[in-house]
Amino acid sequence: MSADPIPLAGVIGWPIGHSKSPRVHGYWLNFLGISGHYVPMGVAPEDLETVLRTLPKAGFVGCNVTLPHKEAALALADEVSDRAARVGAANTLVFKDGKIHADNTDGYGFIANLKQNAPDWRPEAGPAAVFGAGGAARGVIDGLLTAGVPEIRLTNRTRARAEVLAQHFGDKVTVIHWERAETAAAGANTLVNTTSLGMEGQPPFTLSLAGAAKGALATDIVYVPLDTPFLKEARKHGLQTVDGLGMLLHQAVPGFNAWFGTNPLVDDALRDVVLAP
Repeated sequence: MSADPIPLAGVIGWPIGHSKSPRVHGYWLNFLGISGHYVPMGVAPEDLETVLRTLPKAGFVGCNVTLPHKEAALALADEVSDRAARVGAANTLVFKDGKIHADNTDGYGFIANLKQNAPDWRPEAGPAAVFGAGGAARGVIDGLLTAGVPEIRLTNRTRARAEVLAQHFGDKVTVIHWERAETAAAGANTLVNTTSLGMEGQPPFTLSLAGAAKGALATDIVYVPLDTPFLKEARKHGLQTVDGLGMLLHQAVPGFNAWFGTNPLVDDALRDVVLAP
C-alpha cells in the first residue's frame, strides 16, 4: 500500500451548489487517471480564514475561490502573483511550504478561450469595448491589456463602478456613459459582455453593435445560455463570436497543473461534460 497522500483540492464559495468546477476537475482527474479529488465547499465569509488555514492540514494542496471570497482570499494570502495583484482578487490558491499562494487566472482563461476559438484574432488591431464593470470585468480588462489591446472603452449601468476600474487600470481605459454605450462599439475590434444581461432570468442585452469594425470579434462571459442575446446581436452584424464557456474551462488549467502536476486539455469532450444536464 502506498504511503503517498492523495492530493485534495476544491472550490470555496457561498453559495457553491451552482459551480461547474467540480465537473471540470473531476473529468480531468478521471481522464488522466490521477488519484486525487476536487470537492465543492460552501463556506460563509466569517469562516473563510479559519477554513483556508485548516485545509492544508487535511491534505488539501490548494483550492479555487469564487463569489463572494475573491478579494478576501487575496488579502489572506502570504504570497500574491503579479496578475492577482493587478486584478485585485484571487480565484486560485496553492498551499505550499506552509504558505497560501494566491493567483488570478480569469484573464488567462479569457484570452486562452479567444485564442483557441478565434485563432486569427489580433488584440492589437484596435480598441476593445467592454460592457460591465463588475468583478468579472477586472480579469477581462487585465487580460486584454496584457494581450496588447491599445484602448479599452468601458461602460456600465452604474458609472461609478466603471470609474473605479478606470482609475485602477490606468489611462488606456476610458469610461463611456451607459446612455451612450452603443458608441463604445464604434470601430471596436473586440467586444466583450461582462454584464448579467442575457443570462437566464436576467433582462436581455438590447444594445446595438452595428458600429463595430469589420471582422471584429465579440464574446460573452455568460455561458447559460450558451448562445446569448449579445452573441446573436453580434452575428447579425457579421461579427465573429466566441461563447463564454471556454473562459471557465481555460481558467481552471493553471490551478489543476499546480495541484495535480500536469496540464490538462480543454476540448470538446470537456465541454460536453460541463454542458450535460
